[in-house]
Amino acid sequence: MRWGRAPGDTHARNIATSLIGLAVLAQTQTGAAQSAYDYPWCAIYGDMSGSQACYYSSYQQCMDTLRGIGGTCIRSPYYRGAVREVPRGERRPRYD
Repeated sequence: MRWGRAPGDTHARNIATSLIGLAVLAQTQTGAAQSAYDYPWCAIYGDMSGSQACYYSSYQQCMDTLRGIGGTCIRSPYYRGAVREVPRGERRPRYD
């Protein structure tokens, strides 16, 4: 037996530490990952790599990024757009 500690102190300390750890984990929030599907504009860089980055919410934002380094902006082939659900009872537009 150690001096100054009761035999059950270690068990109580482990439980308290575990509860504090669970409380901290419960407070953490997951972030949404960015995806090329979320942005309507892509930058195609002017260097010979031909690489593209589809993380621009506007044409102007894309062009501002490319100013000075060269390249062009195109509409993203991956963009799905905002999904709008049709409320119950509302008709979808007819195309004749």
